[in-house]
Amino acid sequence: QVQLVESGGGLVQAGGSLRLSCAASATIFNIDAMGWYRQAPGKQRELVARMTSTGRINYADSVKGRFTISRDNAKNTMYLQMNNLKPEDTAVYYCNIDREGRFGTVGYWGQGTQVTVSS
Repeated sequence: QVQLVESGGGLVQAGGSLRLSCAASATIFNIDAMGWYRQAPGKQRELVARMTSTGRINYADSVKGRFTISRDNAKNTMYLQMNNLKPEDTAVYYCNIDREGRFGTVGYWGQGTQVTVSS
């Protein structure tokens, strides 16, 4: 079973930057899409950024121009560069990879990493 391990979260002041990493324990084949989601206390999990296998990228309106999703295939790692962080970005961030399985989509999730932005 492939595992996703996130790192890079922490406490930062407003206006600061963090880079989250999501490392897969093994190569995942037939990837449909990969992305980052976040969940703030008392709120539903929401999409932050998503990249499809065809290279299409979309971002939540709230992070456009500040966050950048990328991947390094050689390292089986996905990143989320977060700049100009705001207190409302505070949440647990999760990485996700969806692949095409024999009977449908198979999703993998990381354990989450806490990002706290102080004002």
